This record gives sequence, structure tokens and C-alpha cells, in this order.
Amino acid sequence: MKRKPIPVLLLLAVSLSTLFGDICNPPDVKLKNPPVLQDKDSFSMILFGDPQTYVKFTFNQPIFELMTAWTAAHKDALNIKAALCTGDLVDKNDLLLKSINRSKTVNGNIHSYGMWQSVARAFGRLDGVMPYILCTGNHDYGILSSENRNSHFNEYFPISKNKCWLDCLVDVFPNAHGISTLENAAYKFSDKNWGDIIVVSLEFAPRDETIEWAKKLTKDTKYKNAKFIILTHSVLRTNTNVIEIIKTEKYKLKPRNWAESLMEKLVSDSDNIKLVLCGHSGVPKRFSGRLTYKNASGRNIPVVMFNPQSCSGWNGNGGDGWIRIMEFMPDGKTISMRTYSPLFAYSEATQDLSWNRDEDNEFKVEIE
Repeated sequence: MKRKPIPVLLLLAVSLSTLFGDICNPPDVKLKNPPVLQDKDSFSMILFGDPQTYVKFTFNQPIFELMTAWTAAHKDALNIKAALCTGDLVDKNDLLLKSINRSKTVNGNIHSYGMWQSVARAFGRLDGVMPYILCTGNHDYGILSSENRNSHFNEYFPISKNKCWLDCLVDVFPNAHGISTLENAAYKFSDKNWGDIIVVSLEFAPRDETIEWAKKLTKDTKYKNAKFIILTHSVLRTNTNVIEIIKTEKYKLKPRNWAESLMEKLVSDSDNIKLVLCGHSGVPKRFSGRLTYKNASGRNIPVVMFNPQSCSGWNGNGGDGWIRIMEFMPDGKTISMRTYSPLFAYSEATQDLSWNRDEDNEFKVEIE
């Protein structure tokens, strides 16, 4: 039987791959200050803020795909162990029509299924490359925003989607419908300087039973020396001048725990929770913030919020492509946090804008 010819474009792609190997950016784009590890013995994790505004407009969707593709390309250069996302993966979970609200204000130009397809496609850039850890936000439930706990999350992010999860997933807890999904999940990573790090991803406004599961995990004797990171959508509220732990919110879903209750029930009573990460809040002039939470034994726990979608407006371009590079320094206690935009770094003409170095976006935290 006569063999079909190999397409010329495929041959070209193979030859370019052989010639250049793994490249971090287009070879003819000469960057003056690309991201590198500050210490060769560090490792990093990448934090994405809420992607809802990237995926609710068809013309923003390629930006988020650029961000995840950039992350995949930098796996080796930045020794990336995992990517994390603060939730609100979509803007509307179950809206059949285009997302126009009652006030006729434009709030996206695509139905919910297109949003879920977009965010799953973007994270698909990391499938088979590295684990990514997603928490759910208020927009990932209900129809418009958490009227109930129905979600399409598990349809688009089943455990079979990314084989890298199987290497690090250590526990899951059923969602509100009794189904075991990655809505509540724990992932373990090991490092010679940091020992075991366990990232626990929690559903939006977690139920009491979810908190009890997470608490038992942190107190499990086999993890007594592990360092826990809690990733959940809504913890801090910020405006230009004030940042605080959220006491209450307007969403209808029940049962639930708002941030203050979550911190008291879980974080205050757990000695090996070292860091809390969240998104959700923000204003155009302040899309990142942090505070120090003191637990019941007097230990200081950094709480860090990152949500760039607000910087370009809630109906803007999604967040200027900003990502957070979290570098775990080899001293085993310091995490350097820097904020970088692959979107601005995509061109030599805009690369000088690619680092955000204000005090909310470039800093270090030390865990106790």
C-alpha cells in the first residue's frame, strides 16, 4: 500500500523543534530582563488570578492561553513544580445565552459552555507537562453566581484530563452532591530543602464538612512535618487603602463558611498551615494585597490575594497577562513573589512593562 506523504508543515515543525529545542519565547524576540530563578537551588510555582474576564470575551481568550503556554515553556527554566489558580474559572457557570445582565451592561459575549471550553483549553496547555491546582469561585456555581452548588467544573476538569495529577494527588473530598471531584483536593510536592509541601484546594465558601476534612488532613500524623498551603477563592477584601478578612458575603448558597469563619475553624487551629492564597477581590489600582494572620498559638501566617482581572476593569482585557511567580528559596522558609506579564513580554516594544515592581506585587514572605 502506498504511504501517504508527511505534511510539509509537520516536517518543518519537527525540524524547528530539533534545531531550537525547548524555547521560552520566540527566538527573534530579544528580552532584556526575562524571568530567571534568583537562586539556582530554588523551585517555583506559578499563580494565576481569576481568569473569568479572559474567558468571557472571545477576543480575550487567547491572552490566557498565552499565559498557560508561557508557563509550560518555562517549566525547566524556572523549575516549576505546579501552577495554581484562585478560582472564578468562568464568569457564568450555567448561562445558555450570551452574558448580558439585567441592566444591559455588557458582561461577556459568550455563553457559559464556551467559557468552560475556553478555560479547559487554556489549561490543556499544561496537561502532561505539570500539575495545575484549581479552586472554585462564586462564578463557578449556580447560573450567574452561586445561587446553588451546581457546577460544570468536573465535566471540564475530570481527574483523567491531566496525567500529572496522578503523581501528586493524595486526597479528595466529595462535593456538595456527594461526588468526589477536584473541587476539594490535596496535592503533595517534595523538595530537599522544603520537605513535603501539601497544597489543599477548597471549594468556594466551604461547607463545615469540607473544613473538617481539611483539618483532619493537616493533623494526620503522616503529614505532621509537612508544610500546608491553602488555596481558596475568597479570603481577603481589598480597596485602594484597606485590606481585610471578609466577614460576610451576599451569595445565596448554603451551607457555607465565609472567610472569617474559615480562618477561625481551619487556619487558626492548624500549626502546619503556612500560607493562604486567594483571589476574588480587587480594584483597578490594587489587584494584589496581603496581610499577616495570627493563629491561636501566636504564629504568623501570610495571606496573599492576587486578582489582576480588576486592573483593566471588570469588562477589560482580563488582567494584562499578569502572573505571580512564587519562588521557594533554598532556605526552606522564604517565598519570593514577583509579578510578570507574558503579554507585555511578547514584544520587544512593550517588554519594559513586563514587570510590576510595586510593593503589592514584588515582595517576600517568610513562613514560621
